[in-house]
Amino acid sequence: MPRMGWLWSLAILLAVSTGASWAGASGEEVTKAEYEQMKKELDDLKRQLESTTPIGPSSPVVDEALDNKYGPNARVSTRAGRLTIGGLLQVWFYSIQNDNIGWVDTRQLAAVPGGAGWGSNEANDNDSFRVRRSELRFNMDITENISAYISIDPAREATSFPSFPGNLATGASNSPGGVISGDGVAFTNPGVAAPGGDGTEFQLGHVRNGDVRTGGGAANRALQDAYINYHGVIPHHDFTVGQFKRRLGEEGTRDSKDLDFVERAMITQLADLRDLGIQAHGSWWDERLQYWVGGFNGAGTAFQQRQNRANDNDQLDFVGTILVRPLWNDEKWGSIEIGYSYLGGLGGEDGTAFAHGTLNPSDGLARRETWHSLQYGWLHWAAGTESPVRGWWVRGEWGKYRDRFAPNELAYNVGGGLTVQDPAAFTVDGWNVSMGYKLSESLWADDVGGWVKPMEFVFRYDVMENLFYPDIPNPTRQIDVFKTQVITAGVNYYIKGHNAKIQFNYNWVVEDDDQDSGVGPPTRQLREVRNDNLVLNFQVGW
Repeated sequence: MPRMGWLWSLAILLAVSTGASWAGASGEEVTKAEYEQMKKELDDLKRQLESTTPIGPSSPVVDEALDNKYGPNARVSTRAGRLTIGGLLQVWFYSIQNDNIGWVDTRQLAAVPGGAGWGSNEANDNDSFRVRRSELRFNMDITENISAYISIDPAREATSFPSFPGNLATGASNSPGGVISGDGVAFTNPGVAAPGGDGTEFQLGHVRNGDVRTGGGAANRALQDAYINYHGVIPHHDFTVGQFKRRLGEEGTRDSKDLDFVERAMITQLADLRDLGIQAHGSWWDERLQYWVGGFNGAGTAFQQRQNRANDNDQLDFVGTILVRPLWNDEKWGSIEIGYSYLGGLGGEDGTAFAHGTLNPSDGLARRETWHSLQYGWLHWAAGTESPVRGWWVRGEWGKYRDRFAPNELAYNVGGGLTVQDPAAFTVDGWNVSMGYKLSESLWADDVGGWVKPMEFVFRYDVMENLFYPDIPNPTRQIDVFKTQVITAGVNYYIKGHNAKIQFNYNWVVEDDDQDSGVGPPTRQLREVRNDNLVLNFQVGW
């Protein structure tokens, strides 16, 4: 059909319909005068169409109509309810100081009687691009009281990237699939897992080194959130059931799109993990008082994934959080938020297996029962819009974690590669303080140039006890804990708020280097690794 054919057909159909309408209205035949009027109107329509841009599949008229129906912020048509689609894409480039020896210098341990050989850090110090997050988010409002939310992140299949802000943590375990890989959770096990690929050397975190060499590794859990929310029935309350972040602390549960730094602080990374359960949320006085109470599976031992896995005992973890905002959005004095969170529960099962003389029964879970807990306390202040220091904010957060490793998960570098066969529970602390100054909200916002105005300058001091080493006097049971300190300075460049921004962070990383010197050569050989790093984050969210 010619380009104009379909439009002419529409015009003729309109004319016939109009004529039928006229005829029906009068109950008589169309008169000659009415026929002439119809003909004149069609001639006018023809001249008008021929004098304008022809309408076709690629014409501006059609494009405008499609934009109005399917363009930005338009609703998606669904069989039931209203669907909102969102997402987050973060692409990193990072560069790390090169140091091919890790936190434990096993070259020196080889000189100790019974010591194991070489420990490579080469899997952790390579410069690289990375897709850190590739989240797709679907929110469906079924009724005014029921909604469902699903998010997936295929980038979580990665298992070979180092963690940040320190690069030693991810996947350094001799327990394949045992600890979190690819998530950046700050945990380091210096244990020698097995001989290297050439059969002549021992390597730290041998499993992870193999992932880097071969590009392999077990896939991570891509399903992030999958929950149903009930709201608007009981005043001031809503209820969530499914898989989601437990409400723990401030930074850990904040949307990854809204982070002040490229990566979360070390202790708050634990709160970024999801779990399966149910949670009630109360909100009063314009969200100035809020609380969360919930119960979750709490499966797994220290630093393991909780999400999308069956529970490993009959117990549930209890979670409680309270948030108070004594000052909020005050133009002069700004905003203050104070909060505290506690998670506690009984983990592990089949502890009686240890009494029968075997640590790894084939038909049991081989986990001693342990009361594990996770606590957070935080404080946030931001200057008001009329304050002379507007644009300035300060945050601080503290956390404490208690748990137990699985048997044989920590390897021992002295004495032929012994492992911590029956690990005792451990407790670690971490805290951080950060601040930022956003030029676009500052006193100088109207004076700085257009390309400088979107900048925000940020600073953070971060410390956590995250380095584990089997105790020398009692290596099969006890674990010694050491800390990492990280100083971060950076710039955030907001192109369209958090939906389009570029972040630059430089991390100065310092590990404890206790040498445990005694009679004869040192037996631990702990060292401060040359692993300062810079990270660039290119981000788009929608």
